[in-house]
Amino acid sequence: MLKILSLLLSYPQQQWLSHLAEIEDAVAAEPETAQKLQPLFDYLHQHDEIELQENYVATFDRNRNHALHLFEHLHGEDRARGQAMVDLLHEYQNHGFEPRENELPDYLPLFLEFLAQIDADEAKTYLADAVHVIAYIAGHLRQNQSVYAPVLEAVVALSPVAPEPLQVAPVRDMDEAMERFGTGADGVEPLLRQSSEQPVQFFSSNPTK
Repeated sequence: MLKILSLLLSYPQQQWLSHLAEIEDAVAAEPETAQKLQPLFDYLHQHDEIELQENYVATFDRNRNHALHLFEHLHGEDRARGQAMVDLLHEYQNHGFEPRENELPDYLPLFLEFLAQIDADEAKTYLADAVHVIAYIAGHLRQNQSVYAPVLEAVVALSPVAPEPLQVAPVRDMDEAMERFGTGADGVEPLLRQSSEQPVQFFSSNPTK
């Protein structure tokens, strides 16, 4: 199911859209989930690839509250986001999982693909850490009546813990964003900086206000 939900949240491309009927058949094994996802399947069948791609971009790339990059909601433009992604990338590699080169480690479909390939108990632990952010995104999608809301809600339903309210990182102006998230004094981008300043964190009980 995690692999299926990862696909459904991915950028619409013919290489997986052509297998939509097979995906529906696989989801049918979970009747409650299948019922919730049916509006999305209907939508995917009713529109061509270009229309689906345009809506995907409008939904996830043009609305910060819908962004599928998990650390964006926790850290915003703060330099801590870069270190968190480095830590998450190391977790992937330690499990023998090599992310696609064109995706950041905290991209939700990629994270779900990772969970689908590791031990089930470990996957639940990682999901329990991330579910608070995922539920936050799901709530905004539901509020805006997006057909993608049930997909994130299905991910939340798989978590062993209930999500807690999330206080997201503040949106800073462009000058401050450049100052805090750009290259450091050593000329190194945060994503390339190797340190142990903090572990991977999907959720903090004392988030930045």
